[in-house]
Amino acid sequence: MNELETKVYSALGKLIDPELGKPITELGMVGAISGDLKQLVVEIKLTVVHCPQADYIEQSAKALLEEVFPQVTIQMSVMSKAELDSLKILLRGKQKSNPFTANSATRVILVTSGKGGVGKSTIASNLAVGLAKNGNKVGLIDADIFGFSILSQMGVTARPTRLDDMMLPPESHGVKVISIGMFFEGNEAISWRGPMLHKAIEQFLVDVHWGELDYLVIDLPPGTGDVSISLGQLLPHAKVLVVTTPQPAAAEVAIRSGLAAIKANQEIMGVVENMSWLENGITRELIFGSGGAAKVAEQLTSAAGYPVEVLVQIPLNQSLAESSDQGMPLILKDFEDNASKELQKLVRTVAAVKLGKAARTLTVKLGQ
Repeated sequence: MNELETKVYSALGKLIDPELGKPITELGMVGAISGDLKQLVVEIKLTVVHCPQADYIEQSAKALLEEVFPQVTIQMSVMSKAELDSLKILLRGKQKSNPFTANSATRVILVTSGKGGVGKSTIASNLAVGLAKNGNKVGLIDADIFGFSILSQMGVTARPTRLDDMMLPPESHGVKVISIGMFFEGNEAISWRGPMLHKAIEQFLVDVHWGELDYLVIDLPPGTGDVSISLGQLLPHAKVLVVTTPQPAAAEVAIRSGLAAIKANQEIMGVVENMSWLENGITRELIFGSGGAAKVAEQLTSAAGYPVEVLVQIPLNQSLAESSDQGMPLILKDFEDNASKELQKLVRTVAAVKLGKAARTLTVKLGQ
């Protein structure tokens, strides 16, 4: 490498591709270099035509090079198929495989419930954003194929960028997100049987380039159907958060979802109680009764053979509902809100849990 090329690569090594998370110099995106130290021409190769980050990459490359060279011309082009194939091998290896095995450093957390309407997706989105806010690299999968809602809760409007059969997930609030809703127009109904559901979930794990993640949060559909079974097969080492309300009817079915996870050899991290009470400024009104989460924790402790605790109790809160509708998770908006405080406690508790492969018992102490 001559002096000119060395200076170019040194400058462009600071430019990180927003979707791939690596310097463009390591991704084969720097093409032909011509000119001299006074008048430079550099080719930048995009991964795909109509790359959504094209303007950002071009402008950033020009700005970095202009710190070194007095006159810079950027020529944008697109990688050839051979170059793209080499890039895909660099990113995921020669064979497609599930990157989230028991040997992976990524902590996989499944958020499940027995029935719909208990706020499971709200918990999942706030947990993911809270973990990212604390400096972690986080991915979020909306595995609720029929009732997906993560896109609206996270304010995601972009679609994945495709590199042939590889997908680069869009990012929102510092979290990489994928949902089946990204591949359908409007509010189209999805009516799929088991094999198609399994294939979709497998593609979310294998075909999406997540990069290096600290956490992968997965919002499951309610119940113990095909998607839960598939994730039990694909991610047997995952940890599970069971979401319920205080209502006995919700608690009963939440127990079943926890038992299904235990049968799949997945560890229960704890129970989250949502809509625990309504605060009217003076007293707490128990709109849905009380004791649901405690009952779930007791039953799952008995079935699992290790302590399962109620991690947090989140009050019924208008701000929490409104923030979800606005695509801005409450944990980012209002730190003093009581629901937000409980969500922050959940994030701290999850982050403190040791998720090593050898961990088979779980004891969580609140307030630490």
